[in-house]
Amino acid sequence: MILTTEKESHYDNLEDMPVAELLRHINDEDKTVALAVEKALPQIEALVKAVATCMKEGGRLFYIGAGTSGRLGIVDASECPPTYGVPFDMVIGLIAGGDSAIRKAVEFAEDDMEQAWKDMEAFGINQKDVVVGIAASGSTPYVIGGLRQARESGLVTGCIVCNNGSKVAKEAEYPVEVITGPEFVTGSTRMKAGSSQKMVLNMLSTSVMIQLGRVKGNSMVDMQLTNHKLVDRGTRMVMSATGLDAEKAAILLQQHGSVRKAVDTYLAVR
Repeated sequence: MILTTEKESHYDNLEDMPVAELLRHINDEDKTVALAVEKALPQIEALVKAVATCMKEGGRLFYIGAGTSGRLGIVDASECPPTYGVPFDMVIGLIAGGDSAIRKAVEFAEDDMEQAWKDMEAFGINQKDVVVGIAASGSTPYVIGGLRQARESGLVTGCIVCNNGSKVAKEAEYPVEVITGPEFVTGSTRMKAGSSQKMVLNMLSTSVMIQLGRVKGNSMVDMQLTNHKLVDRGTRMVMSATGLDAEKAAILLQQHGSVRKAVDTYLAVR
């Protein structure tokens, strides 16, 4: 049986299409992605709740994947510390082939059933942690093996796949199946499938961080102030929460190093 993500594109003779037509058809296909994600919201909700429960008890979140899927997990993991002020080892993204595979594909790395667990063991993975496998096809051995070993070791597991009834989903306690259909370029799952995975990862990490108290109101009060743009944003947050003018808010932010500490300290002494 041909996987949905591997089915032939609805379009042909792409090399003969004018650029405007190519772009219009790609955009038409992209419009279907959010609707596919919407159908998976109950599964996403279950996964978010499971991950949040583990992390509230001191667990970490591991993403494992290969190719585009692995890179998307690494991107999501790497954005959590600067956005929410969490430790760099709280959300960990791992890719088949190691860090060198982020930029350049490592041949056959994804076919190793044992390597994902070895990669996670290097981080001292334990039963408090949760593992989410990311695989558009749902058939990646690296992900299957990692999830299987995680479950056998008593960890909570989830996945994000783009085919129904996949091998990866069968290994996950909390599967998320987003069926995006054939790609514009046949089999190029970095397109619609990858977009859907990025959307689900955004939902997962954002919702979990909110559950962990890393957002107040609608603001990233624990974000790292690593550049002028973020310092300006933090200053505006302090102004909004305290009623201070820009100069005083900036001084307060500089003194305490975070929006949360600045606001809490100011309100405590009022």
